[in-house]
Amino acid sequence: MHFDLPLEALQAYDPEVARPEDFGAFWDATLREARSCGLEPVFTPLDLGLRTLETFDATFAGFGGAPVKGWLLLPRARPDKLPCVVEYIGYGGGRGSPLDWLLWASADYAHFVMDTRGQGSAWLRGDTPDPQAGANPHHPGFLTQGIRSPETYYYRRLMTDAVLALEAARAHPAVDPARVAVTGGSQGGGLALAVAGLEPDLWAAMPDVPFLCHFRRATTLVDSHPYAEIRNYLKVHRGEVERVYRTLSYFDGVNFAERASAPALFSVALMDDICPPSTVFAAYNRYAGEKDIRVYEFNAHEGGQSVQKLEQLRFLRGLER
Repeated sequence: MHFDLPLEALQAYDPEVARPEDFGAFWDATLREARSCGLEPVFTPLDLGLRTLETFDATFAGFGGAPVKGWLLLPRARPDKLPCVVEYIGYGGGRGSPLDWLLWASADYAHFVMDTRGQGSAWLRGDTPDPQAGANPHHPGFLTQGIRSPETYYYRRLMTDAVLALEAARAHPAVDPARVAVTGGSQGGGLALAVAGLEPDLWAAMPDVPFLCHFRRATTLVDSHPYAEIRNYLKVHRGEVERVYRTLSYFDGVNFAERASAPALFSVALMDDICPPSTVFAAYNRYAGEKDIRVYEFNAHEGGQSVQKLEQLRFLRGLER
């Protein structure tokens, strides 16, 4: 059912979202430190019997210099450097197999899929531990790990990984570094938004039903997971409400959207009780770059699925003209 605001109200929705005064300084320092590790990305060829695509097992240095895995898929026939799509994965999932990610390379794009540290045990398998948490890939939750401080919060590590994955993709000789887009659904959409707000030279952003936006509304509007992890934490830690929301303000997609400049194509589903429509529109309406959004009136968190993929293909083709 349509449990959130009417579409007309969503299109004008512009809530107050706390933004720390040191938001930019916090992220500048975080990324500066992360880039100092100096480990070059490694791309190891894999023979999976695909006649038209090449596949590579990728490893790059993420937050704290920890190795992060990924896949790189390329069309075998490539007369010139390729535009690239860097994709981030939804909550609980990992990089899975290269065979799970054939679309973009089949459409003549380089495709870099970032594994998600500590995740990959709820659906697609992950291969990247989270050494700062002392954790192998494990089952959710992640939303309250280190939540008492922005310096220790899990998403500081993951969002840093997301920026460095973009830089790793740019380093491959088959990729045109001036034409790199980011995308992902749910958590992956939230990571794409974060990168759009942290990377000024991005070609395009395609956040699909993005998670990690307008935390205070999300955690009080729906009781579904993953946002319920935060609610359940605060049910027990009753005196930490403002401390928790202060931490989350450093990782809110609305605050990243205000800093973004790349052309963007969003999607939202009006029956989505995992990433509520008003939280998506809160980020979309603040997005500072050129933007458009596809609205799926009768869909839940699955969003537009293959219909949205076709919209994304058309969007990037339009940027190539």
